This record gives sequence, structure tokens and C-alpha cells, in this order.
Amino acid sequence: MAIVSFPSIEKADEEGLLALGGDLEIPSLLLAYKQGIFPWPLGADYPLAWFSPDPRGILRHKDLLISKSLKKILRQEKFEVKFNHDFPSVILNCAKSNNRKDQNGTWITEDIILSYINLHFAGHAYSVETYFEDKLVGGMYGVQIGAYVSGESMFYTRSNASKVALVSLMEYLHQQKIDWLDTQLINPFLEKMGALEISRVDYIKMLDKSIKRKVSKDFFSQ
Repeated sequence: MAIVSFPSIEKADEEGLLALGGDLEIPSLLLAYKQGIFPWPLGADYPLAWFSPDPRGILRHKDLLISKSLKKILRQEKFEVKFNHDFPSVILNCAKSNNRKDQNGTWITEDIILSYINLHFAGHAYSVETYFEDKLVGGMYGVQIGAYVSGESMFYTRSNASKVALVSLMEYLHQQKIDWLDTQLINPFLEKMGALEISRVDYIKMLDKSIKRKVSKDFFSQ
């Protein structure tokens, strides 16, 4: 049964933990993201955890940092970038490679994989794929509601492939007049790319404005 309400985000603890339990049905996920909440499984021995940290991580297009070496790689166009071409493969690869906050084992569980694939086919989760010689070598996925876009996880099997995916996403969003990406948290990689932290209060203002903005039905259909 879908979740009908969450506690007020002000009740989250210092680590951002807000609630335990519930499900990952599409209505539950949409309700969560619209309120600045996201699921973060802590392990098989724990109920499903929901977080709303303060501060929040974001990456704005104007702050995007592209190194000289990455600019060279982008100019060479050795990678082919696609959107929503193979969401299942992207999230499965992320599950193989990703750990959040040095957890033992991936936080992208089988339930997360299935739920976000369902969310993708419902039109609220996207993927970016990076190909080299017709082989998927990197990418990322996230949630999209209106003009709100999050970056959930990324992977690469060839150097710089995930960076190319992120830069391509940011440029595409900028073309659509969307100038920020919700990164939820900050890690060294995102910090090097220009991500920063803002207060949850400011984040919620940006979130509310973005969710209310309508986008075309073929958004991310490239």
C-alpha cells in the first residue's frame, strides 16, 4: 500500500534520517521527492529508511567546473551520449559499482532497482548513457518531476565516461532552461565538478518552483 504521508522534514535527525518503513511504489516515491525526501536503504536488517538532510547538495550550471583535460575529451567526441536509451542497464551497472557514504554493500538494492525501473516507465526517472565504440561504458540516472531533476547515481567502466554523462546532462538541462541538479549529498567527485551545499529551506523553495513548472512530454526523449 502506497505511503499517504511523511513526517515534517524538520523532524529529520542530524544525519537526515526522517522515517523508517513504507514501500517503494510509484505514488510513494513521487510523494517523497515532492517533499524533499528520498529513500536510502541501510541494509537488509533495517526497515526502509527515508532521508531529508540539511544542508542539501546541488549542482548549478553556472558553477559547473570542467577541467582542461575533460574539455579536450568532450571536443574529441569519442563518446556517444544518449538519454533514456537503456535505463535498466544503467541502474544495474550503478548497483554493481556504487557505495554511498562507505556503506558495506550497495544501497541500490533489488527493490530499489525494480522500483526505479517502474518509475522510469511511468515517466518520472531518466537515464544518461555514455557509449564508446557502441558499448555502454558509463552513465547515470535520476528522478524527474516537472522541471525538477535529481542525480541518484552514476557509474563508469572507462575513464571519464561518467563525467561526460554528467556534463552532457547539465548542458541539456541548461538548454531546457533548467539550471540546477539535485545531487542530494556532496562527495569529492561532485565537489570537483562544482557542486555545493545549500540550506534545506532554500532547497525546498527551489524544489517547489521546479516541480510546478511544466515541461514537454518528450523531455529526455533524445
